[in-house]
Amino acid sequence: MKTMFKEQGSSPATAKDRSPRVRFRELSAGYPGRAVLHQLDAHIPALAITALVGPNGSGKSTLLGVLAGVIRPTSGELRHDGDRPPAFVPQRGAVGDALPLTVRQTVEMGRWGDRGPWRRLTRLDRATVDTAMQRLAITDLATRQLGELSGGQRQRALIAQGLAQESDLLLLDEPTTGLDPEARERIATLLTELVTDGVTVVQATHDLEAARSADTCLLLHDGHLVGQGDPEQLLTASTLARIWQPA
Repeated sequence: MKTMFKEQGSSPATAKDRSPRVRFRELSAGYPGRAVLHQLDAHIPALAITALVGPNGSGKSTLLGVLAGVIRPTSGELRHDGDRPPAFVPQRGAVGDALPLTVRQTVEMGRWGDRGPWRRLTRLDRATVDTAMQRLAITDLATRQLGELSGGQRQRALIAQGLAQESDLLLLDEPTTGLDPEARERIATLLTELVTDGVTVVQATHDLEAARSADTCLLLHDGHLVGQGDPEQLLTASTLARIWQPA
């Protein structure tokens, strides 16, 4: 049943005036035997940070998967206005601790989309990997096993892998969950810098502080879009209380 309340925040000028990087209309998606997203109409502004906010089961990760191209919509329209495929950074818990990968090997996987997993990396590929690792301050961790890292270090390695794809659309699933305040601040600063450098950022998040610092927000509940626009206007105490109320 479609949710009965809908609060639309007016977008801030910095986000409102940007052209869309992604548009979707009447977008529905899910898994065999289980619908998750129901006829979403929205757009993701270019050169901005968009936060996807909602309780567990609201459809945030599914929407990210659709935007990344790993989940096919069941109906509706989805349009990307960029020239390169999105870079998708999953939750760090989705990457197994037992994988025998070093940090550098993990970041190098970001070049597989252009190079393929079995071809030797070129000098340009290696330079791209170096730059991504420097950007995330993980060069000194290059030979460490991914499973040995702290939560913040591991998250930075996964984001570096996303940067190595050189996409202008970076999709992140809960990038700051479980991190200490210093690690959260480091990632928030990086995302702001990436937008300045020409990257559109979309992050699914439970972190209301991160959501409120975004340029724009999509608020989801039970797979429906119940609000979109300025986070400060949209993420009010009354709205959040209704969204997160016990079943």
